[in-house]
Amino acid sequence: MKFIVDNLMIIAAALASGAMLFWPVLKGASGGSLTASGAVQLINREKAVVVDVCEAEEFASGHVGGSKNIPLNQLEEKLPAVVKNKALPVILVCQSGARSGRALAIAKKLGYDKAEALAGGMGAWRAANLPVEKS
Repeated sequence: MKFIVDNLMIIAAALASGAMLFWPVLKGASGGSLTASGAVQLINREKAVVVDVCEAEEFASGHVGGSKNIPLNQLEEKLPAVVKNKALPVILVCQSGARSGRALAIAKKLGYDKAEALAGGMGAWRAANLPVEKS
């Protein structure tokens, strides 16, 4: 007990640094980390390809302009045909951000190292007052 009292500051610093190291793991578990404004920058500056992983009905009700629709259950088969250049950034979008997080793992497995998932999905896109297309 005397050791803990004598070294309280060192123990507190160790716990704080451990928490800071663990924070990115917790943050990454919530889906994507790419903001809507970050996505716009990738689209404009690096010619990113936007892939919507929603079902066709959801895609028709509203999607990012110019995005390609590949439902999540078909992503592994169809992504290489839609995005042939693996060096381009790929932005994965869904309605809430949950499916795009799963899609991100698939895209990384296929070799799309610059793939990112839009945090918050179309909800975040709409909240940022960015244009939505309907088909």
